[in-house]
Amino acid sequence: QVQLVESGGGLVQAGGSLRLSCVASGRTFSTNAMGWFRQAPGKEREFVAAISWGGGITYYADSVKGRFTISRDNAKNTVYLQMNNLKPEDTAVYYCAVKMYSGSFDRSGTYNYWGQGTQVTVSS
Repeated sequence: QVQLVESGGGLVQAGGSLRLSCVASGRTFSTNAMGWFRQAPGKEREFVAAISWGGGITYYADSVKGRFTISRDNAKNTVYLQMNNLKPEDTAVYYCAVKMYSGSFDRSGTYNYWGQGTQVTVSS
């Protein structure tokens, strides 16, 4: 059974940093791109960042570009999201997902397996 488990969320002041981790189990995803999405209360889920299977290509939403960094360690079946200079508008539940279908990296419909999410709250 495939399982994605996110961790690293929490409460942080504006300007602070957090590092999210997502560990996959049940199968290896070393040949799949992976991504991070987030969903704030009352809003739709939105794309945050994605990384190619080898880690050489990354994509970011404009809202996080220059502040967030996505990376992966295929030996550990883990993807990370380093978040710096956090802002209150970054408050959301963050989800990692495995990209299983062709299409744009920022489209949630191209991802299949999803984690349960980790809460990130940024206070002003």
